[in-house]
Amino acid sequence: MEDLHQSGSLKALFPHGRRDDLQAVFLNTAGGITGGDRFEISARAGVGAALTLTSQAAERLYRAQPGETGRVVNRFRLARAARLDWVPQETIVFDGADVSRRTEVEMAPDARLLLVEPVVMGRLAMGEIVKNGYLRDVWRVKRADELIFADNLSISGASDEILARPGTGAGARAFATLLLAGEDADLLLAPLRAVLGRSGGASVIRPGLLFARMVAEDGYVLRKTLLPAIKLLSGREIPRTWML
Repeated sequence: MEDLHQSGSLKALFPHGRRDDLQAVFLNTAGGITGGDRFEISARAGVGAALTLTSQAAERLYRAQPGETGRVVNRFRLARAARLDWVPQETIVFDGADVSRRTEVEMAPDARLLLVEPVVMGRLAMGEIVKNGYLRDVWRVKRADELIFADNLSISGASDEILARPGTGAGARAFATLLLAGEDADLLLAPLRAVLGRSGGASVIRPGLLFARMVAEDGYVLRKTLLPAIKLLSGREIPRTWML
């Protein structure tokens, strides 16, 4: 690790373990995100380096005051022959939340990137329903200065009604987005589809770029399929924080 800077309530921990990559575990000591909060994560994987970024626990998006939006920005850079896995635990959205997130990536032509973002819109076991909330996720990925992937996801209003529609979630309360950019991405399409089964869909949208979304009735059911998918795409064991 060349350098580290952290401030505010967002901290990075570096657990010991038998892994061939550097693993950074992020912890939000504030306990969650609400309107007006500002968080930024910037990470760089140097030449030939391997970096895994995960979270200590699920992130929580709490009720915001009217007109106040919490903002999260993630910026990742991958040098030649580097790899970076972004595999945070679930984001749990509470009623009245208002958060906008943006993830920007710049990667070398021979770098390998895995992005995973699971979301739970209210916990079914706790009887939570998001009647009025806002979540916006924007992804932009550049390879050798060329924009190779762009995705905008926005849920505004009563998420249970939105996700009940056949064309959105068919009653799901949890979903995950996965993106793999790398030379082996095409080869993993069929194995990923086998893991997802009827819970999601996956496509190679261009050579070396594999994209998938999956849905589930709640966070527990989502994990049962998501964990094998992450293990397949990363080629590594799941970070231990996911098991605690």
